[in-house]
Parts: sequence; structure tokens; C-alpha cells
Amino acid sequence: MKILIDTHIFLWLAVSPQKLSKNNLELLQDRKNRLFLSAVSVAELMIKESIGQIEIPFDILEAAEKMGMDLLDFDATGALKLGTLPFHHKDPFDRMLIAQAITHHLTFCTVDKKIVLYRDEGLKLL
Repeated sequence: MKILIDTHIFLWLAVSPQKLSKNNLELLQDRKNRLFLSAVSVAELMIKESIGQIEIPFDILEAAEKMGMDLLDFDATGALKLGTLPFHHKDPFDRMLIAQAITHHLTFCTVDKKIVLYRDEGLKLL
């Protein structure tokens, strides 16, 4: 399975894996699955750290590599998908991640309850 992880899922995997459900943790640690960290998540984390909202005490790219994640750039196909997504969710970072998951045919791992509403748009969720 190819899985795009939400930003908070990445942080939990890196710092607090006990916050993840047992099922999700097993799927994310299973090396048969291919995990993706989006450049959108990296941007979100850097913005939040720069304004003092969070502190990230590790190198994000190094941590992603150690966890066996591939980096996924945000491309024009994902950007175009934003124009057709309904506004169930207002957060621009989450909307970009949703668009990426749909356009790249990735299963999205999140605990955000609002994102379930995008299943009608073709979003696959863990």
C-alpha cells in the first residue's frame, strides 16, 4: 500500500508513536507499505516552527529518511485538484495533502475527522 501521512502523523511517528492506534502504527511500520511525506507537510512544520507554534527538535528530512519515507513534491496536478475540492475543510495545508493523495492515488493516514468527507471525491483513508 502507498500511504501519504498527514503532518501530525509524521510528528507522532517521530516523537510520540504511542499516540497512534495500534493498527495504524503497524501499517506505518510495515516495510511492505511505502510511506510518503509531502513537501506540504515540511512547509507546514517550518512555518509553525518559525512563528513559535511548535518546536521541532530534530531534522525533518533526516527523520523521514530514517523512517523509510519518500518525499513527495507538491505539483501542478495537485494544485489544479484544489479547484474542484469542496470546502469541507478550510485548512490550506490539509486541502493540499488531500489533493495530493487523490491525484497520486495514495491512501491518506490522518485522524482528522473532517477529512472523511472527502471520500466522495475519491480519497482513500486508512
